[in-house]
Amino acid sequence: MSKLAEFKALEAQLAAQLKQLDALKNDDELKREIEFEKKLRDLMSVYGVKLPDIIALLEPQPRRGSAAPDVQVTRRQRQIKVYKNPETGEVVETKGGNHKILKAWKEMYGAEHVEGWLK
Repeated sequence: MSKLAEFKALEAQLAAQLKQLDALKNDDELKREIEFEKKLRDLMSVYGVKLPDIIALLEPQPRRGSAAPDVQVTRRQRQIKVYKNPETGEVVETKGGNHKILKAWKEMYGAEHVEGWLK
């Protein structure tokens, strides 16, 4: 490419970028963002707060790769289910499906049928 062609191409790019810059200067949303940033930085200097402190305040969850949180999350307790066998009147209370008698009933009568006995 000749120097003249390269010059004209760069000049055209510059003109396009200047046009974009001019459009951004007149954009109300950009003006609002600039005003917000200025006010935020002024507040940060007044209160002596740094950007990481604000991020920690607004987003308290640790980011990936950071240390584990001090708060331990616990699972909710399982609800007690009460099954009553209509034939024998026997009652079984369980928090899970690993109950010996409940398993026997499900084998004998079928799981769907036994779930109908749930009180």
